[in-house]
Amino acid sequence: MRICIDTSPAVHRRAGLGRYAQELMAALLAADTDNEYVAFYHRPRDAQIDPPLDRVPHLTTNLDTKPWRFAALFGQSLRIPQDRMFPGIDLFHATDHLLPRLTRVRTVFTLHDLIFRLYPGTHKPLNRWFLTLVMPQFLKAADAVIAVSRHTKRDAMRFYDLDEAKIHVIYEGVNARFRPAPAEAIARVRQAHDLPRKFILSLGTIEPRKNLTSLLEAYRGLRDRGSEVRLVIVGKKGWLYEGFFRRLRELGLENEVVFTGFVPDADLPAIYSATELFVFPSLYEGFGLPVLEALACGAPVVTSNTSSLPEVAGDAALLVDPTSVSDLVEAMTTVLESKDVRAELKAKGPRQASRFSWDKAARQTLAVYQSVFAR
Repeated sequence: MRICIDTSPAVHRRAGLGRYAQELMAALLAADTDNEYVAFYHRPRDAQIDPPLDRVPHLTTNLDTKPWRFAALFGQSLRIPQDRMFPGIDLFHATDHLLPRLTRVRTVFTLHDLIFRLYPGTHKPLNRWFLTLVMPQFLKAADAVIAVSRHTKRDAMRFYDLDEAKIHVIYEGVNARFRPAPAEAIARVRQAHDLPRKFILSLGTIEPRKNLTSLLEAYRGLRDRGSEVRLVIVGKKGWLYEGFFRRLRELGLENEVVFTGFVPDADLPAIYSATELFVFPSLYEGFGLPVLEALACGAPVVTSNTSSLPEVAGDAALLVDPTSVSDLVEAMTTVLESKDVRAELKAKGPRQASRFSWDKAARQTLAVYQSVFAR
């Protein structure tokens, strides 16, 4: 097969979706020597291509993000074939919640989440309208759908009339570089990013779904109890973030919270390893890759008991209701004040994370490709 994978999220640094496209493509290239791989991405002038994507053939469109999305929408809605954009391709894997209309090319669609259906207020209106309109068309048109968790599959079955056999649950993985970091690496990133001596860490794009406002309120509760540990938030601004920063000012935490902005992937293992506690109170995750990475690095984790996060965390984290600030405060206090709890979580984390690998994800994905192509 000549397999084309949409790497747009990776070359445009689209956080979780970008990590998925980058890591899956790298793992497939390492695991599969029988097939040829091609990278596709839109807006090539802004592409930042990391190895090994820079070593594979590529196809592009000069369309910016919105025009490209509407091109896919019109292709599907008006049934206009777009195969000419993918000459010589046998199978196209859509990783970016975007599937062009292809009639002579087999297609696989990765469904990361259905947040726009479950938490519509966390999306911009135009994005919500677009996904509501096109998602059922994309899922119906694809020859196979990959769901990144059992919870995501259940959501797909709940909202769309799909044949269950069409949906394959394939978990994401964790790169081998995510492991407890040595002291010298921790010292380097602490200096490079001006990190406090003791800190609570959260990682993710600043947007409503990540529920970081509740984290601020829980952190205010910790400070009111006398805790001197600082809060570090790693990630860039997403959308609808104004309310978060307004609440930050209302709580008087402007000088207590450290914002690093975007951090290179190479620095993340040491940052995870340096933290006293990793907190991820997201309202909904299709998978929850930061939790897995934190576990792999031996960070004690407090995360939500909702969506896919219990699948990822297992018994290696404290699970709480993300809408309950008091539950967050109690769980965070328990980890910070109990050496035994912290030691137990630090030991369990890497063992839980070892159940997930990109090599395993790649081999399962390749099996889906082969089954689709054999039809």
